[in-house]
Amino acid sequence: MMMWVRRIARLTVAAMLFVVLAIQLVRPARTNPPTDPSAVLSARVEVPAGVKALLDRSCRDCHSNDTRWPWYSNVAPVSWWVIDHVNHGRSHFNFSEWAKYNSEEQRKLLKQSCELTRKGAMPLPSYLRMHAAALTAEDIQALCKWAPRTIDQTTVD
Repeated sequence: MMMWVRRIARLTVAAMLFVVLAIQLVRPARTNPPTDPSAVLSARVEVPAGVKALLDRSCRDCHSNDTRWPWYSNVAPVSWWVIDHVNHGRSHFNFSEWAKYNSEEQRKLLKQSCELTRKGAMPLPSYLRMHAAALTAEDIQALCKWAPRTIDQTTVD
């Protein structure tokens, strides 16, 4: 009986190892699309150094075409989840493609940036577990002080 249990355990471990290795062959695109430097947020609106630093630290990886891909974004199935998060973030707000948004969209995105950080919804808690990207109260205050000024400077098309 005991040998039968050991044999089943070995076969189970071997099958699991095979599955883990096999899923490494399924590799979704992990990209950083080319960026037109004249289209990025900082080329279109004035971004103070402190705000730029917090955007780079806490927002850039999911909301730009300049993602710093962590090592675990190469390991399935975690890579699938990370790539999906980045693609989802870019689809909602992409600093690298600021020029493609009309003025109304830009205003909305800036307003939402402040609101979502105040609520603690951004950066995502799952991102914060693996990155030193937490926003302090001062960071949020700086962002929320900058965003309305920038909204006021944005003209409606």
